[in-house]
Amino acid sequence: MGSVSNLGANLAALRDHNAAVVLGLLRDAGEGGASRAELAARSGLTPQAVSKITARLRAEGLAAEAGRRLSTGGKPATALRLVPGAGRAVGVHVERDAVTVAVADLAGAVVAARTVALAAGATAETLVGAVAGEVRALVEGGGVLGVGVAAPGPLDHVGGVLRDVTGFPQWSGFPLRDALAERVGLPVVLDKDTNAAALGLLRSAPREPGSFAYLHLGTGLGAGLVLGGEVHRGARTGAGEFGHQVLRLDGPPCPCGRRGCLEVLCLRAVADGDTPLAARLLGVGAANLVQLLDIDRVLLGGRTVLADPDRYVRGVRAELPASVPVAVAPGGERAVVEGAAELVLAPLFGAVRAVRAPASGALTRPAE
Repeated sequence: MGSVSNLGANLAALRDHNAAVVLGLLRDAGEGGASRAELAARSGLTPQAVSKITARLRAEGLAAEAGRRLSTGGKPATALRLVPGAGRAVGVHVERDAVTVAVADLAGAVVAARTVALAAGATAETLVGAVAGEVRALVEGGGVLGVGVAAPGPLDHVGGVLRDVTGFPQWSGFPLRDALAERVGLPVVLDKDTNAAALGLLRSAPREPGSFAYLHLGTGLGAGLVLGGEVHRGARTGAGEFGHQVLRLDGPPCPCGRRGCLEVLCLRAVADGDTPLAARLLGVGAANLVQLLDIDRVLLGGRTVLADPDRYVRGVRAELPASVPVAVAPGGERAVVEGAAELVLAPLFGAVRAVRAPASGALTRPAE
């Protein structure tokens, strides 16, 4: 048995976790909210515990009444709902030629967004300046939880460091998370763009997460993997480097050092205007992934896919088993930046297993 002091600390942590679980259930319930009895049934907590937690959430301005349920003979139950405007998170999508910054409320809805071009060959310091400038332009006042940054891989999401981003060797080894946190004065979480998108998509369907792959074809090619209801990053954030599977041993050189990688083949087909070939190549890569990991479904995104979504869906579907559905990911162009904001929001709502990357500072509830 642990000491009294350790027991007290554990109970405090449990209370915080339980509050996050209840807050997450309110978020999932939407505008209609949920009664205390419904929250107790869904969370497994006692009605007394739920009453104490919801009273605290209301006092903190995070929950409010959403009306009364129809009576079944007794006193009508009062439903509670999340107050989306009680806090905000900033999402940042770093591409090789642009940066998009969005502000989302606690429900994950984007309330403001800006995009700025990034010059070819931009230095890491230029990147930080561009991101910091856009964040400052959008964020005014308090209530900001932090900044989630979704960047091209490979990167180290635990250390917050960029690695060998194709076309930007000058970014390799740059501590983007800490450098940006110092500039904006907010906690920052860094993850791959595809992982962030996968997390956002997982949030949009919390009751049926399953296993899926988000394939992103834009200025590069990568995948975000959800296995068993969790984003799978790998021990070194290396999972999902989908574009660097070799399809042709004698193929063209890839900046990663290999030859015939899916990314270089697919981007060459795109540059040549051969969309059917690009879609087929994407489908072949997706089929490899499905056979390797037994993925339930495939979701497509990225500016190149969104420019001709029907053709890409058809091309990928033609290479997959009929039992594996293919669709364009919800969210369209904002799938990644919304997922970046979710990097910050998820821990507040009990989704701590979905975001293992530490932030540059403590992510706390918004100040009153």
